[in-house]
Amino acid sequence: MFEKPIVMLDFETTGLSPACGDRITEVAALRIVNGRVSERFVSLVNCGAYIPPFISDLTGISQAMVDSAPPVERVLPQLLEFIGSDALSAHNASFDEKFLHAEAGRLGLVPGHQGLVCSLKLSRRVFPGLSSYKLGLLSGQLGIRFRSAAHRAEADAEVAADLLIHIAGHLGQTYGFGSVAPQLLVSMNKLSAVKVPAWLRQMADAARLAENPPQTA
Repeated sequence: MFEKPIVMLDFETTGLSPACGDRITEVAALRIVNGRVSERFVSLVNCGAYIPPFISDLTGISQAMVDSAPPVERVLPQLLEFIGSDALSAHNASFDEKFLHAEAGRLGLVPGHQGLVCSLKLSRRVFPGLSSYKLGLLSGQLGIRFRSAAHRAEADAEVAADLLIHIAGHLGQTYGFGSVAPQLLVSMNKLSAVKVPAWLRQMADAARLAENPPQTA
């Protein structure tokens, strides 16, 4: 399914921007190996931050929950160690990556992931014409179900991981990929949607040729 592991990441946060002082409240990182989740790292996070009431209403994460959670100084190094140098993925990946860099930077740490895969951008390119690409609505359109309440890090990461696995399966069935490299997904994210089908056919043909080179006399 996948040539190399990919780590699906999801943060719950106090707001939209670390540049405006928003902090993380919960993290889930799920390592996808081949076509399944093989390992997971999940934790509430205490950044000493105030949780706005509307965030608590949305996520179910209360001030008391984060106040008694492990401190960010403990969680972030463990998270970065878990991710390692694997490719990183998230739904609307730029959001989660900017919080990862911001929290790591506060501690003088540097994330080591190799490549960023956005499942939201991939979905727009692989499944054009859907009514919505928000994770909750998109997953329903593709028959992917939440195992628990949305807007918690582990639940959202599980659905996003299922979505990424679904995309890889679609690429295999539609274009004939025997396996999907994370770098292929990274490159696809950078293309306009209209160019993706022809590009994928070209990449699949090249992969088949590499696997079965023409015989020489």
